[in-house]
Amino acid sequence: MKIAINTCYGGFCVSKKVFDELGIEWDGYGYLDNRSFGIKDENYDVWRTNPTLIAAIKKIGCKAASGDCAEIAILDIPDDIKWTIDEYDGCESIHEVHRSWG
Repeated sequence: MKIAINTCYGGFCVSKKVFDELGIEWDGYGYLDNRSFGIKDENYDVWRTNPTLIAAIKKIGCKAASGDCAEIAILDIPDDIKWTIDEYDGCESIHEVHRSWG
């Protein structure tokens, strides 16, 4: 499974070129979410795996697809992994969901 994340401090946002490629009206900032793709899911980040988003980023290139203060990357993880995005000051990483206590 391919997942788009931001690999620098600042937060995930994409360039206007990605909005144009997706045929979505530019919001002025580069923010996307599940609603941008008509996704109804409790996992807020499931849109990051959207095949049209991944294709748009690949077509444009990660550097050109990155919005202000962002460095977009596409990571590939096994399909059967339950995952979550961990974020610190906008810099993201993907973690496998597991149990924890205390």
